[in-house]
Amino acid sequence: MSILDSNKTPKTGFAGLAQNWQSDLIAAFSVSLVALPLSLGIAIAAGLPPMSGIISAVIGGVIATFLRGSHVAINGPSAGLIAVILASAVAMEDGTGNTMNYIFAAIVVSGAIQVLLGFLRLGRFADLFHSTVVHGLLAAIGIIIFAKQMHVALGTESSSPEIIETLIQGFQKIPEANPFVVVISLVGLILLIFQSKINYKLFHFIPAPVWVLALSIPFVYLFDFMHDHEVSFFGRMYELGPHLLISLPDDLLKPIGTPNFSILERGAFWTSVMSITLISSIDSLAGSKAVDKMDPYRRKTNLDKDLMGMGISTMLSGLAGGLPVITVIVRSTVNLNNHAKTKWSNFFTGIFLLIFILLLSPLIQKVPLAALAILLVYTGFKMASPKVFALVHSQGIEQLIIFSGTILITLYTNLLLGLVGGLLLTLIIHYLLAQMSISDFYKSTFKGEPSLILHKDQSFEMRLKGVVNFLSSLKISALLKEIPSVSSLKVNMTDSRLVDFSIMELLYDFKRQHRGTGGKVELVGLENHISSSPDKLAMQFRIERHKSSTVRQLSLMEMGIEHGWDIDLKADDQVADLEQFYFFFNKRILKRWNRISSLKDGVLWEMCDISFLEGAMEAEEKFKSTVGLIHCARNLPKFTIEKKEFFDRYAIKHRDIDYVIYNEFSADYLVKVEDKEGMKNFLTEEIKALLEKSGLHHLECDGTGILVFSEGFNLAQVGEYSELVQFLEKMRDLMRKNSEVV
Repeated sequence: MSILDSNKTPKTGFAGLAQNWQSDLIAAFSVSLVALPLSLGIAIAAGLPPMSGIISAVIGGVIATFLRGSHVAINGPSAGLIAVILASAVAMEDGTGNTMNYIFAAIVVSGAIQVLLGFLRLGRFADLFHSTVVHGLLAAIGIIIFAKQMHVALGTESSSPEIIETLIQGFQKIPEANPFVVVISLVGLILLIFQSKINYKLFHFIPAPVWVLALSIPFVYLFDFMHDHEVSFFGRMYELGPHLLISLPDDLLKPIGTPNFSILERGAFWTSVMSITLISSIDSLAGSKAVDKMDPYRRKTNLDKDLMGMGISTMLSGLAGGLPVITVIVRSTVNLNNHAKTKWSNFFTGIFLLIFILLLSPLIQKVPLAALAILLVYTGFKMASPKVFALVHSQGIEQLIIFSGTILITLYTNLLLGLVGGLLLTLIIHYLLAQMSISDFYKSTFKGEPSLILHKDQSFEMRLKGVVNFLSSLKISALLKEIPSVSSLKVNMTDSRLVDFSIMELLYDFKRQHRGTGGKVELVGLENHISSSPDKLAMQFRIERHKSSTVRQLSLMEMGIEHGWDIDLKADDQVADLEQFYFFFNKRILKRWNRISSLKDGVLWEMCDISFLEGAMEAEEKFKSTVGLIHCARNLPKFTIEKKEFFDRYAIKHRDIDYVIYNEFSADYLVKVEDKEGMKNFLTEEIKALLEKSGLHHLECDGTGILVFSEGFNLAQVGEYSELVQFLEKMRDLMRKNSEVV
């Protein structure tokens, strides 16, 4: 039984507001602190007034909330829009001074097209865009952002229209950088890099972007940016003044600009419209699907309704002089991590932003542009960092080629050609790996039909044949929707020549969702296939392969044999028991491996290595950790225990699912329980003493088992296993003695 089994999904509408207003309000406050600086920075980086970003964020909260099809996503402007808006400005520039108004017109028309796409129920076609190509497109956008904003962060300029040259010039002009601007950027960068490494919750309560802005303001007074003047530094003169600060209009309610539709007959206008529509739609739909995976209540976004909602909001935003409105994955991740329950968190975010901009306008105008620029430099770097390339490479060398190829095509052409070129490159790689003639490849790709069979025992079998790639996604998705929630499905890929990464991703996502509703999914027929990566999502093509044990596994085998433990080193995705724990409700477990276990008196302890994902898209991070599990046949109270830090002692307490604060334990730990009386019976003096002595950081119970993380949520060293095992065995013995529980 999972924690969710004993809960009802949060109510919708005003009933949901009455039920969850506290959690949603607290989450919205955190999100708005992140959204304020990023909305300003995105607009400035896109060449538009700062208020364009705020308008988009406010409309995305106050209006889009009631039009969209998602539940806990956050809507507003995205960094992914910067590149397409900049390209549109260059394409539509005609020397009349109306370029900004042309952009607003393109945004309005783009929103109208999105409404039409949603009305025609075309949201599902987002599955046709290969996820690796989309990630490559976003990485290219990250490089564009980095290249453009690097100059602002250095106080230099680049006149080159080419992104690669702009990037190269950024490094070449470092000796010419304005030292007063660089100091501000450097302080912000150091804070962004090290904030996540500081284990102090009070410091994390205020998001890093707000710290960057706040710490930049003293430098404005120190260097006197409020007045135009020149300063000599090592024999070179530098201009300082208000041009280095954010500029907001005196009347914040005055329209920024009106759309100018006089450019409708020009091809550049429609190219811009299609680029904005395509990038905002793909980014938004991909974001909504990613948020669904993180939603602890497993709610599903109506993608067609979401597309219509984003379209109407984008039209209103464009009419008011704002950027397109989309689902923003980074802010949505913050929203979920702060326990938002309903759509009202998005509404509250819009209200908070409106209040912030009205009340804090004088202070915001003291923020240097360099502070916003370094936020975007850091964002752009994260979108295309070596870590991103490493993650893609871990999914297969062919995925890295597709990813890198999409980036290069985009940087040397444009976003539209980058998307088309990336998809064509994907098909070429599939053709080469399938080792078929062109005609056979065409037939297998475009005419191969997946089939669904209902057996006499009411179980289902899906058969995939030939080349099964992203072009098959719509057919496979349609068949998967026919599977009843509690049924068994076997996906047979014996006759497949190649199974694409996007299909493996689709099947494993369905497997996880279907398992959560009581169903069962088994993937078979890949015994004679090979991949270029051990990742379970890696593309498979037919060939034989063998795998040897690692040094770590050999050490574990020796240890297991010495102590008489059961050993299972192979990796699998049988993680249903782990998914029941609250910690994993907004995370995706990829696999578990290196299991060692011991059964005594009907109670089983187990240790294993796991890998899981937190966040999604540019906010996605992959973790590997060693966990300990104690499986028990009898019911236990559900709880979580975490080591307290300073902020935990004074934070506002609000509900997480059905948990309440339990104060009858050590003041050094934050304990949340579902049943206080049950916890009191479970937590004997001996168990209390063991927990306090262990110095644990995170322990929780889902009702039938206990989960313990290794220190720092990292992979345990082989030498640390004995210490963890001792804790598990002592805990097991104490639980066995506690007859009221076990």
